[in-house]
Parts: sequence; structure tokens; C-alpha cells
Amino acid sequence: MVNEKSKSLANRRWRSFKRNRRGYYSLIIFSIIFFISLFAEVLSNDKPFLVVYQSKLYFPLFKAYPETVFGGDFETETDYQDSFILDILRTDGNKIFFPLNPHSFNSINLNIDEPVPSPPTRVNLLGTDDRGRDVLARLLFGFRLSVLFGFALTGCGTFLGIIAGAVQGYFGGRTDLVFQRFIEIWSAMPELYLLIIFASIFSPSIGLLLILLSMFGWMGLSDYVRAEFLKGRNMEYVKAAKALGVGNFTIMYRHLLPNGMTPVITFLPFRMSGAILALTSLDFLGLGVPPDTPSLGELLAQGKGNIEAWWLSLSTFMVLVGTLVLLIFIGEALREAFDPRKQ
Repeated sequence: MVNEKSKSLANRRWRSFKRNRRGYYSLIIFSIIFFISLFAEVLSNDKPFLVVYQSKLYFPLFKAYPETVFGGDFETETDYQDSFILDILRTDGNKIFFPLNPHSFNSINLNIDEPVPSPPTRVNLLGTDDRGRDVLARLLFGFRLSVLFGFALTGCGTFLGIIAGAVQGYFGGRTDLVFQRFIEIWSAMPELYLLIIFASIFSPSIGLLLILLSMFGWMGLSDYVRAEFLKGRNMEYVKAAKALGVGNFTIMYRHLLPNGMTPVITFLPFRMSGAILALTSLDFLGLGVPPDTPSLGELLAQGKGNIEAWWLSLSTFMVLVGTLVLLIFIGEALREAFDPRKQ
């Protein structure tokens, strides 16, 4: 009976979410774009995904081949952009198949006739950055990195926020008081200064950035979870479970947590957009990922340093704003779907 009611409630919420066309189509568009970005190496790479040489098949995307395999002179990995290698692989019945965008995020176009950053051409559809790297490739890889980082940071912050809010709300009293004082002190810590200090001590990395931002990203959510647990711990079914000898952890996990997940789920898209914006801002300031890592913030910083290169700022701005708008629309639809007044 309980499972049937839960399924019925979930179906009503899903129908309510689908009725919000803006949020529903935003979810579809965002899912498609993110799914495509997961195959960035196949869509944008300076290595071919298939080479047919002397009736044999080679897959350079997955295995490195020396030049000698294709009739070259060196034992080093083949440079498939070299005109000598290309002439060999395009004659005598040999074939070479490149991805749709034959550039990787770190490959440099050495055949540019203009000073870098160069404007969009047929070779580089969105131009190049100040080092001659393809902007389209860096946008594709940077978008994937930003979304994956947003998922990771949102997951870590949500997990910590649920635990902290559940402990505060369920036990209350002195436990709640101590936690609240700790949150007040911890929230007063200068987060940006700590990031600058750690960036000067340790080499920048995604893992370090994820840990530092997770240390502060849980506090906003814990307040909502705490309020739900404070409200639910005095319900009759919770008192009945305690009277039957059910453990505190079981009550929190099985009885109170499902009812307290409404604010958690509705805030997920907004928290994720905040995580993406935080990574972009830190990369723009030079406090984020390593310099060679494709990043939206790094492209915005290049656009700021090269005002005349409009393709850098415009393309990155459109990707970033489009991503945030889609996430906000999804969040609004989720908030309406989980609103108890509209059930």
C-alpha cells in the first residue's frame, strides 16, 4: 500500500513536471547536449578514429602507433596532421577518417596565416585562442568538465548537507545548538582567501578545488533539511516507531528522509548552476583548474585579454549562459512539481 502511494505521488509529480513545457524541454535539451559532450574525444580530436592502411584497420583514438607502421621514418607516435603522413594515408587505396572537428582541445594549428587569436575559418569554425588552439574543441571539452564538476560538487554538498541537517533536526536541543554555532563560525570564514592560500601552497587540480568548495557548499542546504526533520520528528508515526524500539538511524533514513527530500531535489539544478558558475569564476581568476585544462573561465579570461577577438567571449558567453538558463528552467519545473499546494 505504501509503495502504491509512493508510485502514485511520483507519477503525479512527473506529470506536473511534464506540464511545465519550458522545464521539460530544457531537461531534454540539456541531457542531449551533455550526452554528446561525453563523446568529445570522438567528435573533436586531431587523431583519426579509423585508418585503413594496406588493407588493415587501425584505431589511433584508442592506440598509439609509431610512424614506421605507416611508412614513416621515426619510432615516435604518428603525427596525423603532418602532410607527409597524410599523403601516404590518402594514396594507394589507403583511407583516413577524422572526427567531425579534426582538432583536440590542446592541439595547435601551425598552418594559420594570421596572428593568433585568429577569427573563425573553415578549418577552425569558431576561431582559435591566443595559442592557436581550436575554440570549438575547448568549448566542447570545457562544457563537459564544467557539468561533471557541477555534478560532483552538487553531490558532495548535498550529501554533507543532508547529514548535517538531519542530525541537527532529529536530535535538536544541545546538538542543534552546537551545530548552529559551528555553522555561524564556519560561514564567516573567508572562502576566497582560503582558495588563494591553498592555490599558492598546492598545485591546482580538480580534486583540490572540489574538496575546498565542498567544505563550504553544504551549509545552504542543511538549513532546509534541518527544518524538515524538526517538523517531522514530532509526528505520530515517528513517536510510534520510537515506542516500538526502532533505532534512530532507521527512523531518520526510512521515515524522515523521504519526506525531507523535497527541498533537496528542488534545489539540485540551482546548486548545480552555482557550482558551474563557481568553477568558471575561479578559472577566470586563475585559481581553478591547471592552465592547460580546457575551461570556460579560461576562455573568458582570454576574451578579456583580447577584446578584439570577439569570437572568444561571444561563443563562451553563449555556452555558459545557455547552460545556466537550461538548469534554471529545470529547477523551476521541479519546484512546481514538488510544491504540495499544487499536488
